[in-house]
Amino acid sequence: MRTSRTTVTAIVAAVALTAVVSGGAAQAATTGAAAAPSACRPANHLAKITRDQASAGHVHFRVTLTAPRGYAACRLAGSPTGVAFALHGTPLGTTAGRYGDQGAPVTFGPGRPVHFDIQVPNDGHAVPADEASFTLRAPGGEIPGTSVAEGRFEVTAGTVIGPVRPGS
Repeated sequence: MRTSRTTVTAIVAAVALTAVVSGGAAQAATTGAAAAPSACRPANHLAKITRDQASAGHVHFRVTLTAPRGYAACRLAGSPTGVAFALHGTPLGTTAGRYGDQGAPVTFGPGRPVHFDIQVPNDGHAVPADEASFTLRAPGGEIPGTSVAEGRFEVTAGTVIGPVRPGS
């Protein structure tokens, strides 16, 4: 499902008004003010996809997450799970594996963007995509909800997702 920035902004505003940190499967550990909602919750951050530098045999795309002011910093760890790709709202059916250190925690919040890598084999079989949906992970497990990133990229069999790292 394609999500516009206007819809995300409206959801963020609604969540900001009613957000309460609750117990769950894996609550994002906040490092900011207790009253502020966590930047790790899907409605509280923005994500965009851009082309990154290629490596031997692979094309890379960077998914950058940013959080506006007013949200509490939180901790993420490992590669997102449940990754799905779409083109103009149509699911592509390509599944993604993961690579890299899945346990290293990273702080995310306003002024502290994070990113992860979509690594695609450069085998000539890639198909275009413009949306990736995924579930972020905290050091203790998954963060409830699905985040969405938009941007032009491509995927194919053998696509893997790297762990979340600090910086944009």
